[in-house]
Amino acid sequence: LQTLEEQFPALKTTESPTQRVGTSPVSHFDEVEHLQPMLSLDNAFSDDEVQEFDRRVRERLNRKDAVTYACEPKLDGAAISLLYRDGKLERAATRGDGRTGEDITANVRTIASIPLKLQGDDVPAVLEVRGEIFMSRAGFEQMNDEARSRGDKLFVNPRNAAAGSLRQLDSRITATRPLALYAYSTGYSEGWALPDTHTGVLAALKKWGFPVNPLVRVASSLEDCYTYYADIAEARDNLDYDIDGIVYKVDDLILQDRLGYVSRAPRWAIARKFPAQEMSTRLLAVEFQVGRTGAVTPVAKLDPVFVGGVTVSNATLHNKDEIDRLGVHVGDTVIVRRAGDVIPQIVKVVTENRPDDSVEVVFPEHCPVCGSPVERVGTEAVMRCSGGLVCAAQRKEAIKHFASRKAMDIEGLGDKLVEQLVDQGLIRSVVDLYALDRDEVIGLERMAEKSADNLL
Repeated sequence: LQTLEEQFPALKTTESPTQRVGTSPVSHFDEVEHLQPMLSLDNAFSDDEVQEFDRRVRERLNRKDAVTYACEPKLDGAAISLLYRDGKLERAATRGDGRTGEDITANVRTIASIPLKLQGDDVPAVLEVRGEIFMSRAGFEQMNDEARSRGDKLFVNPRNAAAGSLRQLDSRITATRPLALYAYSTGYSEGWALPDTHTGVLAALKKWGFPVNPLVRVASSLEDCYTYYADIAEARDNLDYDIDGIVYKVDDLILQDRLGYVSRAPRWAIARKFPAQEMSTRLLAVEFQVGRTGAVTPVAKLDPVFVGGVTVSNATLHNKDEIDRLGVHVGDTVIVRRAGDVIPQIVKVVTENRPDDSVEVVFPEHCPVCGSPVERVGTEAVMRCSGGLVCAAQRKEAIKHFASRKAMDIEGLGDKLVEQLVDQGLIRSVVDLYALDRDEVIGLERMAEKSADNLL
C-alpha cells in the first residue's frame, strides 16, 4: 500500500492504514485550545457522599422522585480530546489545564481503536469526542517482558506507560505501544441533533466507530447505583485494564443543562472512588528534610513495597504531631496507603509486631542542615528551621524555586547544579546567579561550553 501511494499520491487519504505507522520526530508539542473545556469531576469516597450528591441533584431540580443515572467504570489512563471535522480526525489533544492541552495528533493516529474517519453518512460537521486512552494489563505485561529481554528499563504501571507513550516526540515509538481508547462523552459539536440522554450519546459514538465501555449501565435509583459499585468492585481484579472508581452521570441531558457547573466540575456527575490500597512493610529510617520555607518534614524510608500501582520506598509522616499520634518507631511494621497520585503515607503502626531493638522517632530540636533552632510558629502544625537563608537547604530550595519554569524559567539550572553551586559556596542567594563565573560552572558540572554559555 505504501508503494502504491508513492506511485499514485492522489490515492493517499488521511484515513489510510499507512497513516497509523508514525511520522518523523518533532521537537515539541504545540499548545491548542479545546473548543469546549474538559472538566474534572468531584469525588465521593463513601455511599453517604453519593447519597448527598443525589440529594443535591434532586433538590436543585426540585423533584422528589428518583433521578436516572448513567454508571460507568472510571478508567485509570490518560484523558484525550479528539476533534473531527466532516467526519475526519483533525486533531487530538491532551486534557492539559482543561482549557488548553498539547497537540499529540501524530501519536494518537497510531492507535488502532481510534477511528481516523467516522462511520456512516450522518456524522456531525464538527465533533469533539472525549475519551480515556489506556493500556491493557496483558499489553503492559507483554511490553515489559520485551523490555526485560532487551535489558531496558521497565514501566511501573499501565497508567504511567500509557501517559508516557502519548508524550513521545517520535510517534513511531507510540505506534509500537499497545494503547486503546474508550470514548465516554462529547464536547463541542455542530450539525448534530443531540440525543435526549448521555447513554444515547454513547450509542451514537459506538455507531460512528468508537469503542465504548461494555460495562456502562443505567441506574434508575440510588440503590441501583450502590449495586453497580459493588458489582464493578467485585469484577475489578478480573478486568484487563485498571480502574480507580465509578462515574455517575445524570442521564437526561436536559437535566444536565439545568444543573449546570460549579468551578471546573459539573453538578450532574461525580466519581465514586475505590478505597485506597494498603500494604504492610517495615520502617527502616526517618529522615528530616528542610524545604524552601524552612518547614521540617519527616520522611519515612521503607522497605520497598508495591502498592497503588507503584513501588513505594518513601512515605510522608507529615509533621511532629503525626509522629506523636502514630507513636512510630524505626523497625516497626507499618501500613502504607496510596490512592491515585497522592503521596504515600503511613496510616497505622502494627505495634504487636514491634521488635525489641526498635528505636523511637524523635523530632529534632535543631535543623539537621544548619543547626538553627526548630520552632513552631503560632498554631501551625509545621515545625520550621529558624535559620532562613543562612540554612543551605532553604537556600537551595529558594534558588530552585526562583529558577523554575513558573518563575524565572532559567533553562539548564536544574536541581543537581543548584545543589553543587550552593555546596561549593559559589552562590548564597539568587543575586549571585547573575555573577557566576563561566569557567567555574564548566568545571563544576563538566558541561559543554555551549551549555554553560546558554545557562549564563
